[in-house]
Formats: sequence, structure tokens, C-alpha cells
Amino acid sequence: VQLQASGGGLVQPGGSLRLSCAASGFTLDDYAIGWFRQAPGKEREAVSCISSSDTSTYYGDPVKGRFITSRDNSKNTVYLQMNSLKPEDTAVYYCTQSLSRRRCTGSWYLTSFMDFNRWGQGTLVTVSS
Repeated sequence: VQLQASGGGLVQPGGSLRLSCAASGFTLDDYAIGWFRQAPGKEREAVSCISSSDTSTYYGDPVKGRFITSRDNSKNTVYLQMNSLKPEDTAVYYCTQSLSRRRCTGSWYLTSFMDFNRWGQGTLVTVSS
């Protein structure tokens, strides 16, 4: 049973990256999936949430309009498309699965509320010229 985020790397400001969150040993489409990030010396920050049915998505204010999260249930993978990247987007990005909630709601950014208790290893995104 494992979650694995991948797709990070070095990108110039204004560039794009697509992160993937893949699961082994279980399916991702049962519950909501969140993306979080943590920059050096900073607290973990909520990035996005996608419901199991893919009918609702939420984004943190710093990434709204630039990042898009989506699912491909046939591949048991959730994606985070990151566009117009800024140096302040530099962080380790983690995906997490709720263990009980299928839908993201207004308090999606609270890990305790969403029961985000299954975490994968992160992937480093560096935005720099």
C-alpha cells in the first residue's frame, strides 16, 4: 500500500510541470485526494483537493487560476498540472488520500477535517532561472 508523487524537477519561472500521484495496493478513486507542499523553513501548505467523483475541486489562493488537479481512474493516478510557475512555488509537493471523505468541502485544507492520513513521499519542485 503506497502513494507516490512524481514529476518534480527544475523549471524556469513561467514554465509548467505536471505532477503525478500514483497508488499501488489500493484505488485512488474511492476518496478525495489532496496536494500539499512544504517549502524550506515554512509550514506545510494546502494546494488543492479533488473529490472522488471529480465533480468538485478546490485550490489554495496562491495557486488558483494556475494549477489544475485531475484524475485518471483508469490509470489509478491523480495529476497536478502547474502552469505559470513562480519562484515561490518552490517546495516539496505531497499527495495524500482521505481515509473517509469522498468529497472536498469548504474546509478541505484542514488535514484533520478531511482525514488526510495516507501520505506519499514528496517530489521536489524548484522554480528558478
